[in-house]
Amino acid sequence: MKENQTGTSRRHFLKSSLTLPVALAAAPSLLASTASAADAPATAPSEALPRRQLGKSGPHVTMLSMGGMMAALSPDYLDIAWSMGIRYFDTADCYLHGQSEKIVGQWLAKYPERRKEIFLVSKDHPHQGPEQLLKMVDTRLAALGTTYLDAFYIHGIGPREYGEDSLNWPKSDTYKKVAAELKSSGKVKMVGFSCHDGRLPDYLNAAAEGGFIDIIMLAFNPFYPKGGPLDLALDNAHKAGIGLVAMKTMRSTKDVPKRLPELDKLGLTTHQGVLQAAWSDPRISAVCNMIDNVDQMSTSTAAARLYKEPLKTAHLELLKETIMAGRRTMCTGCPACEAFAAQTGFAFHDIARFVTYYEQDGNQDARNYYQALPAAVRDSSQLDLAALRDACHFKTDYPEIVRRAERYFA
Repeated sequence: MKENQTGTSRRHFLKSSLTLPVALAAAPSLLASTASAADAPATAPSEALPRRQLGKSGPHVTMLSMGGMMAALSPDYLDIAWSMGIRYFDTADCYLHGQSEKIVGQWLAKYPERRKEIFLVSKDHPHQGPEQLLKMVDTRLAALGTTYLDAFYIHGIGPREYGEDSLNWPKSDTYKKVAAELKSSGKVKMVGFSCHDGRLPDYLNAAAEGGFIDIIMLAFNPFYPKGGPLDLALDNAHKAGIGLVAMKTMRSTKDVPKRLPELDKLGLTTHQGVLQAAWSDPRISAVCNMIDNVDQMSTSTAAARLYKEPLKTAHLELLKETIMAGRRTMCTGCPACEAFAAQTGFAFHDIARFVTYYEQDGNQDARNYYQALPAAVRDSSQLDLAALRDACHFKTDYPEIVRRAERYFA
């Protein structure tokens, strides 16, 4: 399912657009512009954020990556990200109806010397099999105006879009040969996939077994149950040396309080606390965040600079309780939801994601994504969604989410 973001909320877009000129002129001061970042060390505007290694043998990348779906994206906006220390940029063939890559390309044309200093990712949809990536990569390179990608993903791998056989791709000889050819050509340095499907643990385990996948970007909730299928699969992938990048991490934080007294003592907002909760997992190399405006960029980069050690268990539990008390539209790692996904063809993960895009981002294309789903996988009439809600470790209200989806998109 292609994910084009054309409708990020007008409020967020205007906030970004109106602050662009000021931000470009005063980017150094923005590093300490928020109350939560008051204790952050003074830094030169070009100093990179702290870095972590991707897997066992990958490069060191900034622990915060900027996504490429927000409507504010522009060469000027990328200048601000650079000034705040971000050196890891994520994009894809379909973001902003194909404009995301072109915008990054315009920025690189303006600053060609920066190409070697950033980690640049793109993605594509090889619906006919991994072999398609061998031709697709040239299109991605042309759109970005670069000669190589630091990482190239199969975008949003999952049985619904790529078929049941895709569960074997991360350990297949076919994809292994494709990965080797992409890297030997010099066009790609790391090969992997992104995944926010309910079968995520299966894909992680397959990648660990296959031994050739370099990097995976996965839907990641730092409060997942320890010892569950996702936790064990993360262990397997990490032990196999795969670089793990978190995404969708902030999707459950829309309605949480901005501040909590216990986090005030650490100099963190609640949202910064969630970022630091993700970085507290040593298996996670970076968090890819869709940064809608300059304020979010400032607070997110400050959170990375302030990170010194894992959050204590008490703080993790507080954040989990706070998020569970809010209005959530996504569960990204609970065994009950994973088991339900494996047993039924109902597209509840996708539906919840599309509702999130619509409500949180103002993305009106979410209606098209929903309507593109086969009617059979949208039909919940024979399913007990209340039982799924009650079993979900995060008590995600799937009956209500499905009702909202039908109201928004039907």
